[in-house]
Amino acid sequence: MGLELPPDLMASVSGFRGRVGAPLTPELVAGLAAAFGAFVRKRAASREVVVGRDSRTSGVMFLEAVSAGLESVGCEVIDVGLAPTPTVLLAVEHHGAAGGIAVTASHNPADWNALKLAGPDGTFLDADAMGAFRASLDDQIPRAPWNALGSRRADPGAIARHLERILALPYLDRQALVRRRFRVAADCVRGAGSVILPGLLEALGCEVFGIGLETDGRFPRDPEPTAANLGELASLVRESRADLGLAVDPDVDRLSLVDEAGQPLGEDLTLALAAAVVLRRRAGTSFASMETAAWKAPRASAESGATVVTNLSTSRVVEDVARAHGARLVRAPVGEIHVARAMQQVGAVVGGEGNGGVILPELHYTRDAPLAAALVLQHLLDGGLTMSGAAAAWPAYAIVKEKVSVPRGALLTAYDALAEGFAGVRSDRRDGLRLDWPEEGRWIHVRASGTEPVVRIIAEARTEEDARELVRSVRELLLEADASVSR
Repeated sequence: MGLELPPDLMASVSGFRGRVGAPLTPELVAGLAAAFGAFVRKRAASREVVVGRDSRTSGVMFLEAVSAGLESVGCEVIDVGLAPTPTVLLAVEHHGAAGGIAVTASHNPADWNALKLAGPDGTFLDADAMGAFRASLDDQIPRAPWNALGSRRADPGAIARHLERILALPYLDRQALVRRRFRVAADCVRGAGSVILPGLLEALGCEVFGIGLETDGRFPRDPEPTAANLGELASLVRESRADLGLAVDPDVDRLSLVDEAGQPLGEDLTLALAAAVVLRRRAGTSFASMETAAWKAPRASAESGATVVTNLSTSRVVEDVARAHGARLVRAPVGEIHVARAMQQVGAVVGGEGNGGVILPELHYTRDAPLAAALVLQHLLDGGLTMSGAAAAWPAYAIVKEKVSVPRGALLTAYDALAEGFAGVRSDRRDGLRLDWPEEGRWIHVRASGTEPVVRIIAEARTEEDARELVRSVRELLLEADASVSR
């Protein structure tokens, strides 16, 4: 008899998540961890599995259950404790472990938790590996006998190693950053960011003003670091006269920005500014020659030979940055592992997602908010820019994001209806449905969320009014399709 998953447990390519207590229980978590331990032991020479957690109140309980499950199948558990998800993944690579489990529900509310599963390369399971793992859940879990049980040891150096690797990156002029002494307001939302972000900023010479630095998991706001959720950070920026504000989500793989006037810029600009730092150095040119109105006269070809990868829901500004630096942009389905695998396939120099996640191959193929923070500071230093000036250097787009409840069984019909309703438009169906009007600077992406039981609608246009109208028309078509299926 295998492990039966509750119907309301959300399963995605990166792992499993749900509300604490129903459906996510210690018994289920221990079973999933045991099954995962048995799975990775068959596929790797190592018996070691790295585990870590964010600050959620259920985190300690579930980490104990994860460790017990892994030890029950003979795995040696390496516990990095309270740590960012990218720290956990870097530790998998560092130890040459068979895999890793991060106990975190990322940006979900505090009553959620999840298991994010990583393979021996320290990246999340891709679709093939997750499919194989899901199939293995039908099998009896091979428990170890009493004299072959695993053990558990702590790894207290994981966060320090993570910081050292960021600070050693060739894209950072650490001495110049220390001399500049940026004033930075930081919001860690009482998550795992508190154990790494202030230390990184201080190592870069910043004067830090923080909120949400406790690590008790009692999130004082919606933990997703969208512009709408950053009011308290915006106030802190103004009160402290900071140069910028930085906000992270509870597991510290996403970074959102606030400018020096306390205006939330959100997450969509993060990858664009970070990518500019990397591409500028790859092209070997000065800031002024590359970025001063470069997007107004885009290059005809990818002269630098560099490639940037992002997902289908990311702002067009990343495409503008790539074009201005003579690089090409490749889009992948939403999800960190989809972007990471595409980056590996095309040899991308930088990538990430429009939710504030930046991936740099020289560090690791994972989204990393502390990395993003360092690159954003370097971008401001390179151009002698304010945060608002950095944003104003590129075309301004308005992004509108909505969530709607549409039964997933009706989605294929809904996508067909949308494609018919917008006939002749460039479309992409690799991940839901993306419709694109490149000459008009607008697009819309409709897809089932992998982290919440909703359908996401994301639209971008040159004005908020146009983006909202696009969302409205698509929402109406979705609901009409749902009603026709229900009849």
